[in-house]
Amino acid sequence: MNFRAWFQCINGCSGQYELTQIIYRCPDCGELLEVQHDMDLLKKRSGDEWKQIFVDRYRANDWPYGSSVWGKKELVCPNVDNDNVVSTFEGGSNLFWAERLGKQWGLDDLWIKQCGMAHTGSFKDLGMTVLVSMVKQMIADGKNIRAVACASTGDTSAALAAYCAVAGIPAIVFLPKDKVSLTQLIQPITHGVLTLSLDTDFDGCMKLVQKLCAEDEIYLANSMNSLRIEGQKTISFELVQQLNWAVPDFVVVPGGNLGNVSALGKGFQMLKDLGIISKLPRLVCAQAERADPLYRSYKNGFKSFEPIQAKTTLASAIQIGDPVSVKKAMRTLKAFDGIVEEATEGELANAAGKANRTGLLCCPHTAVALAVTEKLARRGVFKPKDKIVVISTANGLKFTDFLTKYHMNELEGIESEFPFAAIELPAEFDRVRDTIMEKIGA
Repeated sequence: MNFRAWFQCINGCSGQYELTQIIYRCPDCGELLEVQHDMDLLKKRSGDEWKQIFVDRYRANDWPYGSSVWGKKELVCPNVDNDNVVSTFEGGSNLFWAERLGKQWGLDDLWIKQCGMAHTGSFKDLGMTVLVSMVKQMIADGKNIRAVACASTGDTSAALAAYCAVAGIPAIVFLPKDKVSLTQLIQPITHGVLTLSLDTDFDGCMKLVQKLCAEDEIYLANSMNSLRIEGQKTISFELVQQLNWAVPDFVVVPGGNLGNVSALGKGFQMLKDLGIISKLPRLVCAQAERADPLYRSYKNGFKSFEPIQAKTTLASAIQIGDPVSVKKAMRTLKAFDGIVEEATEGELANAAGKANRTGLLCCPHTAVALAVTEKLARRGVFKPKDKIVVISTANGLKFTDFLTKYHMNELEGIESEFPFAAIELPAEFDRVRDTIMEKIGA
C-alpha cells in the first residue's frame, strides 16, 4: 500500500503541503502545522494486523525497522525512502516498574518510561531521527539545505548534533549561556557542530533561530516543525506494546515547550482510531513553578494564555515561558480530560532524592513529573490501583551537578531530605569495619 502523509494547519485551513516543502506555519492564518496521515488507507489493516507488524519488527536487524520509530514507519513518516533514514535504532527504552517508590505514595502500579536511555540521553532522539531523515530525503531530491538549526535548553541540540553527524549534514545550535549542563554543552561540540552560546534565555534563542530559518537554506529543527512530533508520538506506541496493549489510566509528562504533550496525545489517538486500543488515558502535564505558563492557563479553564518570563529553575530544560506548541498542547489536554500541575524547586529536588533511593537516576525534569505524581496521589486524584506512567525525559547522568549539590545540601533555598556524601577514611581495616558497623548497625 502506498501510505502518505502531509502538512496541514492545526486550525483546519484547507491547504495541504508536502513534507518535503520548507514550511512551518500556515500561509493563510499563521498557525502551526501538523502532519496528517491517510487514515482511510491505514485502516485497511486491522488493529491486530498492526500489532503483529509492531511485534515482528521490534528490535529486528532489518533496516530500518529495528528502530522503535521506524518500526512504525507507515504511521510516522512513510514519505522517506529507507536509504535516507538516519537512525541510531532509537526507542525501545525501558519501562521501569517503580514498585518501591509507588508504595511510598500509595500507588500499586507506577511505571517510569525511561526515554533518557537513548543514544544522546534524552527522548529528543525520537523526533530528531524523523526530522533529519526528512532533511536527507529533501537533499537527495535536490533541495538546497545548507544546514539545520535549533534553539535548545540542552537536549534538542544534543540530538540534532548527533543525527546530523551521522548523516554528514551541517548543524547549528543556539544555547542560552550558562543555562545548560556541561554534559549538554559538550555533546554538540564533540560532534563538530557550530555551537553558539548566547547571553539570553531559551525564548531569546528561539526568536533568533526562527529569524535565521526564515531563509530557506537553513532548516528549522525545533518542535514548531511538526516532523519531530511524529517521532515523539511513538512513545505512546511503545507504552501500550510494553504493557501488552493495555492503556494506562494516567500518563504524566514534564512540560516546557509542550511538544511532547501533543505528541503523546496524537500517538494515543492514532492507536485508538486504528483499533489497536479501545480507550484513551488521561494526560497530566507537569510544570516547574518557576516556568508555569500552561498551569496558569489551566487554572482559568484555558480561557486565555499569557506568556511569562520564566525564572531560573533546576529543571533547566523546561525553563520556557513562551512555549511554541501551547495551542497544540491545550487542544490535546482538553481532548484527554487533562490535568496541569506544578512543582516547586524543593518539591522537585526531593522527588528526585526519593526516586533515586529506589534505584532510579532522575534528571530534574523527570523529578518535576514525579513531584506532581506524588501531589496527585496525596490529593486522591490518583487511586491505588490506577496504572500510572511517568515519562522520564532525560538521563540523570546529564545532571550530575544537580544531584551532587542536592546530596551535599548545596542547593540554595532547598533543604535536602537525603543529604549524603562519600566518607573519607584511611585504608585501615579496623577503621573501615568500625565505620560500616556504625552505619548499618552492629
